[in-house]
Amino acid sequence: MDRRRQSPARAASSPSATAGFKKNSAGILPRLEQLWNQCLPAFDQRRVADRAQTIALSSLLCLGRHTVTGLLTTSGSQFQDWSATYRLFSQDRLPLPEIFSVVRRAVAEQLPAGAPFRAVLDDSLLRRAGLHTPGVAWRRDPLGPRFQTNFVRAQRFLQISAALPGKDGVHRLAPIVFQHAPTPPKPRRHATAEQQAQYRRLARETRLSLRGAQQMIQLRQSLDRDPGGRERTLLLAFDGGFTNATVLKKIPPRTVCIGRIRKDAKLCFTPHTALRKTRGRRLRYGPQAPTPEQFRTDDSAPWQTMTFTHSGVAHQLRYKRLRNIMWRTAGAQQILQLLVIAPLAYRVRKGSKLLYRQPAYLICTDPELEARPVIEAYFQRWDIEVNFRDEKTLLGVGQAQVRSERSVESAPALTVAAYGMLLVAAQRAFGNSDAGLLPQPKWAASCPGPRTSTQQIIHQLRAEVWGRGLGLGNFSGFAATLPTDTKPEKCTFSLASAVCYSNG
Repeated sequence: MDRRRQSPARAASSPSATAGFKKNSAGILPRLEQLWNQCLPAFDQRRVADRAQTIALSSLLCLGRHTVTGLLTTSGSQFQDWSATYRLFSQDRLPLPEIFSVVRRAVAEQLPAGAPFRAVLDDSLLRRAGLHTPGVAWRRDPLGPRFQTNFVRAQRFLQISAALPGKDGVHRLAPIVFQHAPTPPKPRRHATAEQQAQYRRLARETRLSLRGAQQMIQLRQSLDRDPGGRERTLLLAFDGGFTNATVLKKIPPRTVCIGRIRKDAKLCFTPHTALRKTRGRRLRYGPQAPTPEQFRTDDSAPWQTMTFTHSGVAHQLRYKRLRNIMWRTAGAQQILQLLVIAPLAYRVRKGSKLLYRQPAYLICTDPELEARPVIEAYFQRWDIEVNFRDEKTLLGVGQAQVRSERSVESAPALTVAAYGMLLVAAQRAFGNSDAGLLPQPKWAASCPGPRTSTQQIIHQLRAEVWGRGLGLGNFSGFAATLPTDTKPEKCTFSLASAVCYSNG
């Protein structure tokens, strides 16, 4: 760039700029390549694996819309044949279960020996406008107002995210399962009775709760095959949509489920041994227990207090606990415990929205489990919503313009798998610290957050991948200003800073 009669830019004395930071010390890209190398044995051909790795990395670096052509442009393949990339998705060439298993094992390696494997189960919608795209149907909009039921055309996906260990209540979830969960198309009004019966049968087989139970069983079986996985307890948390008989009656061994329950659920105690009959029908359920709302308002049951740290902030949390109860929905084989959490009702800052105004009612399938891990799993469940936001906004999951039945499943799943590898690689490289990362923009908060954001991780990855081509020797001069007494003749934008900090 022509700098006619202009003095070179000087580095500002900003505490956010880490002086002397070397590019070689940034470790997200090498650790990302290590994770991807573990996926290579699952591919049939090396050239297919290289193409999948290129597309996966491009999905993390893309600046525009995350279409297939956008990913090809990001990788510099805009002047090459693009049909092979479309065949990568339309044909059965991506071993997605094996790719996600690499992320799952990487999460388990960071856990202490014998520690429980915590995971969260939830579903999400990817909006699509195509009328003939497989899996697209009219679905209820979860972001619509409460007073009006809205519908959107979208695909439905089921996701399981595993909890990466952290300190002081700072955790992060990495996706380890991303499954397409379509519903069968409804037959026409004049369809035959056989077609109607077939539709009802397919609707029962593809309902979301049944898919969630199947994924829970598969996750338990996968953990058992991993080294040291049989000694780990699977702690799975989900919301009220999965707290039903379909899931609770299919819990595999060494698995504990934590879910939300209605406040008017009809519970009962375990049958007393003195009331068991010697003849006739065996007594399975005991006397009726109070509903969760009645237990919350019962003054005879005292509240217990614990200090709970979430996202670096300590909260005084009140809860009630009722052990050895049963719920007919869960079956006679499940002995549960009920936890009622009082509303926290706090504000993030002065004048902001009041959060957690309603009490929470939780059940746990292990009546002897302590209250703290149950409450921690419930609070960690919210981070899967952060996963959904990052996948849709930052990574453009669902923007690929693909139409075949396999492509609409594999294209979003590959991006989500790359996103899981990115979070694991960043956790290995930097943990929750921002030391060694790119300096924050000037408008960022002076005090760092409890953990590194996904946008910061993507900025760091761009600097590592594109740094050599942009001529970056270190990152300490990004926060640069011109002398105050100089009036430049031209705008001197820094190309490296503009590319690495782009929020495309």
